[in-house]
Amino acid sequence: MDMVSLNIVGGILVSICRDMGVTLMRTSYSTIFSESLDFTCGLALPTGELIATGDFCPSMIGGMPLLLRSCVQEIPLDELEPGDVILHNDPYRGGLHTPEHTFFKPVFLEGELIGFAVAIGHVCEVGGMAPAGFAGEATEVFHEGLRVPPVKIIRAGKDVDDVWRLLLANVRTPRYNYGDFRALIASIDLGERRMKELAAKHGVKAFGEHVHALMDYAERRMRAEIEKIPDGRYRFEDVMEDDGIEDKVYTIRVEVTVDGSDVIIDYHGSSPQAKGPINATLGVAHGAAYNALLQLTDSTIPKNSGCFRPIRILAEPGSMLNVNFPGPSVGGNTESHCRIANAVMGALAPAVKERSAATDGATHSNFLFGGTDTETGEFFCCYDLTPVGWGGRSFADGNDAVGGINGNCPHIPVEVFEFRFPWHMEEFRLVDGSGGPGQFRGGLALTKTLLCTDTDMTFSYMSDRQKVSPWGIHGGGEGAKAELFIKRQGSDEWLTATQAFNKVSPSKFANVPVRPGDRVKISSPGGGGWGAPADRDPELIREDMADGFITEEQFRTVYAQA
Repeated sequence: MDMVSLNIVGGILVSICRDMGVTLMRTSYSTIFSESLDFTCGLALPTGELIATGDFCPSMIGGMPLLLRSCVQEIPLDELEPGDVILHNDPYRGGLHTPEHTFFKPVFLEGELIGFAVAIGHVCEVGGMAPAGFAGEATEVFHEGLRVPPVKIIRAGKDVDDVWRLLLANVRTPRYNYGDFRALIASIDLGERRMKELAAKHGVKAFGEHVHALMDYAERRMRAEIEKIPDGRYRFEDVMEDDGIEDKVYTIRVEVTVDGSDVIIDYHGSSPQAKGPINATLGVAHGAAYNALLQLTDSTIPKNSGCFRPIRILAEPGSMLNVNFPGPSVGGNTESHCRIANAVMGALAPAVKERSAATDGATHSNFLFGGTDTETGEFFCCYDLTPVGWGGRSFADGNDAVGGINGNCPHIPVEVFEFRFPWHMEEFRLVDGSGGPGQFRGGLALTKTLLCTDTDMTFSYMSDRQKVSPWGIHGGGEGAKAELFIKRQGSDEWLTATQAFNKVSPSKFANVPVRPGDRVKISSPGGGGWGAPADRDPELIREDMADGFITEEQFRTVYAQA
């Protein structure tokens, strides 16, 4: 097939997915969609093979192929009809974690099923033991919200009212959930319409030939990239500092075997599944591995099932990288995913030094809160993230205060946050000296201080890197750790959650009360450094000093000594 036609069709398919995402962003109710863009949209074949996706949330892009294949095995395709919409969020059926809801819409042309339009969105409120879904002290999936197997929410264009009633009766914010579900459905309605138009233009047979050729092309591109990596076995490990239930570390161990144009990513030796919610589902284990390889290879490779064919993932059931029912997993796709992806990249760093990077902050400092609006009497929830510093690279410093490697999610603008929720942002700035020192230093972290204004709330937190620093690479130094402190009204003392509420973990807990006048201070971690600090350009050091990006102490103890 000629490359001009292939690129035109491939470009149109990606454009459809991007338009689906814009529709979702602009029609949603919750800030996690409208501001933080925690979703992704794609198109797939009836077999579940991904043929295109938009450049939204990387963890969902990598997680889509297994999720799609798992679902189409369970959905009787001969029972589908035009206008159907299927909903699914089960983490044990290829899903990523309970908050992420996947909506499928079959696409028919001339009576033939030619594919699916798909949207995955992190729904803010899903029920469970804590508002906004992130229960840092969950010990089973039933603490994490309502679990939904593949089920028709719309049948032949008409709402299945019983399913809607069941879904909305199990959440604290039914109006917002309804609006967000409708936004997700609107996005796949657009995807179905555009995919049908494209297939009709080329004909069903020619359209199928194009998409299969696109997947074969992506496979060839990925294999060519892998062949540049020297054959061998590469190992790396990192830890999660605790699981919110037990004060002990959990090991993520990775062995990457490169053999010609094939890669095996084996997680054997990783810790058994945790009691707390840091476990990864098999979909997360796949998605993190794919995310890592996409970071290290040519960014123009089409992101479809073809590019994942050369990559095989092994994760032992019952380990923290392949949780067994009914183990909790809500933190797996936010906190564990970035740690897994960075471990894969850390393993390959000696083989691809010029493409390697130190770890980013590798956490999202997930800050979840909910309460009752004093004016409307309506319950509200919010899922807020805090940007991190990214790791230094072979050619540049890490980026300052951006979303973690698995999220690509913007921070909620301060003005929107203050308008929508009863908080006042007293401080919002970069953290001086938080980037790991190196020839190329790590990116700077962010700190923010929030004042509760006019209503009682509860908040939960899911984070990491408060005990174990982000690592540097090739002689680079560690990035700064994360922090969360609470100051009660009338007190001058900042306390951790462990000090204030006797929580096992300072970084993973649920349902802490907060009242008007209380303050919460959140600091994300910085990125690790790349290369020895002695090799840093003196002019860059002077610029950093002038900008306040490195501290006087760092200059004296690290750079001046070097």
